[in-house]
Amino acid sequence: MTTDTEEPTLTIDELAARAGVTVRTVRFYSTKGLLPPPVIGPRRVGHYSGEHLDRLALIEELQHQGMTLAAIERYLQQLPPDLTAQDLAIHRAVVSSWAPETLETLSPAELRERAGRALSDHDVERLGAMGVVRSEEGGGYLVDVGLLRLGVRLLDVPLSEEAILASRQVLIAHSRAAAHELSELFRGEVRERDARAVRSLSAHMEPLVLQALLTTFQRSLKEELHAWVDGSQERRPS
Repeated sequence: MTTDTEEPTLTIDELAARAGVTVRTVRFYSTKGLLPPPVIGPRRVGHYSGEHLDRLALIEELQHQGMTLAAIERYLQQLPPDLTAQDLAIHRAVVSSWAPETLETLSPAELRERAGRALSDHDVERLGAMGVVRSEEGGGYLVDVGLLRLGVRLLDVPLSEEAILASRQVLIAHSRAAAHELSELFRGEVRERDARAVRSLSAHMEPLVLQALLTTFQRSLKEELHAWVDGSQERRPS
């Protein structure tokens, strides 16, 4: 288990289990430089943190998008070096919104392991309301694993389920509108080009668009939050 300060307390086996991949996959990504090295503890045992888990989840999400390892490497190189686990989770959430649902059937024990924490009945109900899990006959759950970690983080956010769901609809509506307008723009650019040029543009487009959307959204959200906080303070009685 990881701590609130994201200390590196996960072994490679625990990291792989939490991410839903094999140990071999973790080692492969590490040799490619896609994952930072672990902290080496006593008896030469490597320990991983929440940052490793979120970066691994982001890599898996990019692969679900069909990106090659070379494209993923370029995408990760564009990210600021001081990103926190929370920042990586936001990147993954933006990427997953472009990807199709990745559904898996998990037992209650497997769901807890993937979530990385104990889940009460109320927690599972809230995840169900977010569209992350759905109960199945026999006691198992159909889980959108691409959204599970984000959903678990939202369990601790002091917002009502209605506000979270409304926020999701706002993001979906605006991202679809942006995707449509961008696709029309790019379609006009490639209409007169040969097939090789079209494939080249497509290979570079997704990581660049994702990075641009995320950066723009983060800056806009910070500006809105600062304006809201400043306005609230000005309205307080002295």
